[in-house]
Amino acid sequence: QLQACGGGLVQAGDSLRLSCAASGQTFSRYVMAWFRQVPGKEREFVGCIRRTGGITAYADSVKGRFTISRDNTKNMVYLQMNSLKPEDTAVYYCAADSGVIWSEVRNQRAYDYWGQGTQVTVSS
Repeated sequence: QLQACGGGLVQAGDSLRLSCAASGQTFSRYVMAWFRQVPGKEREFVGCIRRTGGITAYADSVKGRFTISRDNTKNMVYLQMNSLKPEDTAVYYCAADSGVIWSEVRNQRAYDYWGQGTQVTVSS
């Protein structure tokens, strides 16, 4: 089970950190990812992190502004979002999967487990 939190209303240029708590004892076996979705559009890949951390991947639209990290001792994954833009406004979801291969990490269908989403709104 995944529980995301940390969303809110911020101004352009501000920072925000999202957190996702995972239950279970095998957290380190899962690739963790963040996706986002706006009404009427498909869920969009934001970024992901490998099972033991260290290696990450990002969408071009957030590269250099967003950073994913994880703490396997706390079963937590984080999304640090800096220099936020109005176009970052979306519902953000964390996702997890133990079997996803790295070439498929940007595909939402590769993930079996999803959090409930947290709203991020960036005003201009």
